Amino acid sequence: MPWTQTLRPSRRSLLTGAAGVAGGALLAGCSDGSGSSDADTGVPLERRMREAAVRDSERLLERYDATAAAHPDLVARLAPLRGAVAEHTGALAVAGPVKTGPSASPSVSGSRSGASPSPSASAPAGAAAAPSAAAVPAKPAEALTALADAERSLAEARTVALAGAPGELARLLASVAACGAVHAYLLTSTPGAAS
Repeated sequence: MPWTQTLRPSRRSLLTGAAGVAGGALLAGCSDGSGSSDADTGVPLERRMREAAVRDSERLLERYDATAAAHPDLVARLAPLRGAVAEHTGALAVAGPVKTGPSASPSVSGSRSGASPSPSASAPAGAAAAPSAAAVPAKPAEALTALADAERSLAEARTVALAGAPGELARLLASVAACGAVHAYLLTSTPGAAS
């Protein structure tokens, strides 16, 4: 008996086709069709996310500085971690032309020298005040725990922000968040202890 092809499609090909159509509909449905939110603000999403990340890193640098000022005996322990946070600030800084227009504020330069960029360069007028030495706990162990908590919460916030970040920025935020989690661990671990 000679083999003849049936005119009916197989169940497998129907399921594959249905899955392809459903996937296409899902991908097309990701946009609400109302346009980009970038058009509403005039500032690209990546730039806004980078500026927010720089502000967060600058606040964390200020916490490191306040903790070091309140506990000079911790300066040597905090120095490499603070230096890494300063590097993150430089890596996250927006490179390129400064915004133009009446509401333009200067952008933060991406310095990799380890020096902290000026917090007033990117902080909005309504930004929270920098933590002062009075906000640092009196006991060194508590101060380290508070700093670790700040690192941990910022790492978690950056991990959440990954979902909406463009590709390259998402990779950078993931790396910085992972580093922040390591900082939180190092701040609460006993230096020189075997693990």
